[in-house]
Amino acid sequence: MFVSFRIPHLKVILVLLSLYVAGGVLNPSALAQEPVAVPAPAPINEPVPEVADSTTETVERYSVPVDPFIRGNAIPSRPDYGLRVVQTPQVGFYLSLWKFGCLLVVFGLWIHFSKWVHDDGRDLHVRPQFWNGCMTTGGVIGIPAALLVPLFPVGFLMTLSAIGAPLGLYIRERNENVPAGRRVMTPEHIARWTKRQLAKVGINFGQGEKGESTTGPPIQFIGKTKTGRRDEARTRQVESSRGYVAAKELVYDAIQRRATDIHLEPKDDELGIRVRIDGVMYPAEPFDKAVGDAVINIFKVLCAIDITEKRRSQDGGFGAIVEGREIDFRVASQGTRHGEKLSMRILDQSNSVGRVEELGMRKQMQRNLENVIHQPHGLMLVCGPTGAGKSTTLYACLNDLDSSERNIITVEDPVEYLMPDVTQIEVNTKSGNTFGQALRSILRQDPDVVMIGEVRDTETAKIACQAANTGHMVFSTIHANDTITALYRLLDLEVEPFMISTSISAVLSQRLARRLCPRCRESYRPKAELLKAVGLPPEKVKEFFRPPAKSSSVCTKCGGLGYYGRVGVFELLMITERIRDMIRSTATMSAIRNEARKDGMLYMQEEGLRLVVRGVTSVDEITRVVK
Repeated sequence: MFVSFRIPHLKVILVLLSLYVAGGVLNPSALAQEPVAVPAPAPINEPVPEVADSTTETVERYSVPVDPFIRGNAIPSRPDYGLRVVQTPQVGFYLSLWKFGCLLVVFGLWIHFSKWVHDDGRDLHVRPQFWNGCMTTGGVIGIPAALLVPLFPVGFLMTLSAIGAPLGLYIRERNENVPAGRRVMTPEHIARWTKRQLAKVGINFGQGEKGESTTGPPIQFIGKTKTGRRDEARTRQVESSRGYVAAKELVYDAIQRRATDIHLEPKDDELGIRVRIDGVMYPAEPFDKAVGDAVINIFKVLCAIDITEKRRSQDGGFGAIVEGREIDFRVASQGTRHGEKLSMRILDQSNSVGRVEELGMRKQMQRNLENVIHQPHGLMLVCGPTGAGKSTTLYACLNDLDSSERNIITVEDPVEYLMPDVTQIEVNTKSGNTFGQALRSILRQDPDVVMIGEVRDTETAKIACQAANTGHMVFSTIHANDTITALYRLLDLEVEPFMISTSISAVLSQRLARRLCPRCRESYRPKAELLKAVGLPPEKVKEFFRPPAKSSSVCTKCGGLGYYGRVGVFELLMITERIRDMIRSTATMSAIRNEARKDGMLYMQEEGLRLVVRGVTSVDEITRVVK
């Protein structure tokens, strides 16, 4: 619709145009004009005497003007003008300085915001060519209007409208495509910008009504005690500490990058920083040794753990308020050869999965899982390595149940996400409150549904199976590579085969694969050999997707990583009567796997391949997470 111009060329053209239209600055004849020499004027109120020439004729002479004839913005000196200031005539100077200054300011703002719209729109993929053309057209129309319209206020308003209208429309569209924290020209953004500018010149407002500091990023730390209650004294204690702003910048940057973990790793001369984004570790800007030690002490004070103890492992937690939402942090320290290492798990309630349909399963698997969840009794196990999303799946299963009609009790280590109308118990091994002991007590609390954080010992495994056999629906996790291995893991924990066969209802194995960024992913034609190796017909598969190659422009949605978010890769084993008999007779793993395949179970590799065909993830990512 509009033509996209290069801004530096346009700037030169419009400067010459404005000076040309202004007139006097580039007028050679006006510049060459010299003041006219005139004789001294006669008094104004005295008569002019008659002078006879050689012809004896009387010639009447007129009075000479006080001021000589000039062109430009000279101030007259005649008394009847009411001005007594005498200035040297400025021949050819026709510009009004304040009007021309206003025009230059508007021209500079147009150049600045045109460049910002061009760069910001390209990075956010918000129709950059269209909005660049709109800004260019607005300047081309608006700036000459201020020069050509006779009334300067009218022309100046036309210029502001021609430039401001496309800018405002672009800001409206880009704010609809970015998170709340990255929106511009909102009241919150203007307030933060104003406070930061005032803080640069030494004017600080301290903390506002919401406790937001004017120094550093908009984040507020919340100190907590060992029991998890807020401790305002600890929050005030760290605000004046060295490294406080650095600690805020570290946490805020990790949250903005969607990190799930922050690792502070000591080295010989610095404190290394790494963050885990979508399950992969990425390095961040390190701290020098002194600032790094101060940052670690700040987090330890917020967590109410001993700052003098640097060799023994400790754990705790604190909170933070970012953009109106509260985020919890689970902190663990460990002494190393170079110093104290700190690991922080970020628990953002807003990123938790709400229901089973949000897990990303295919329809048939989702229906089978929902049938298991709503059974009156049984044992459902979720297996996978650390960080595979097992707890998230269990929370989604519990959210599918009506907590107002059922008594739901969980035993966790620790409690990661708070759930309404659910009794959540946190295990504390130091005080002797283990999974086994907690399970024995909660079975006397008349529960309908029990969620166990992890089956890690024989006592917990046996009590879970007994609870499933006595009319309770039990959900739990177990460390195993796949669904068949999870069954034999229970046998390794010395649970009787007949107890496993009568209690277990289903086993779900899962991994988390990174999703391809929908904005910057690129398509390619897969090789026929690869398609044949995975069992896909080459004539039916037109394209696969992968992360983009390295380029000069960085996608702002994924930060140049090529991936944004994660998706589950699942393997669901439904326990049928035939499989129960095989478990009771301790059949081999291959025999149980063959029986499950007859019932329609797909391996995780096959489920991952379906995601590749749909363009959700890449072949390399599935190969990385599914072995």
